[in-house]
Amino acid sequence: MVPAIAESKRVKRVDKGVAILFLFGCLAFANAQEASSNKPDPIGLQIGNKAPAFTLRDQFDRGQSNETLKGSNGTVLLFFRSADW
Repeated sequence: MVPAIAESKRVKRVDKGVAILFLFGCLAFANAQEASSNKPDPIGLQIGNKAPAFTLRDQFDRGQSNETLKGSNGTVLLFFRSADW
């Protein structure tokens, strides 16, 4: 019976060791993921910056520029893409 108890304690010790190694592996992986997640540079204009001059064709094939669209309070351009394009 004594060898069975000693074997049982050894198995429990190995199980704890495997659990600890697994835990350290998970922590190392999470740390590596966090370190490699560099934020990309922002795309587009920052708030308060003026848009460069542009001219685009509207649905009636007339040229529209940022100056022709400007109202008394400025201009808001909203670009979106439909799911069926």
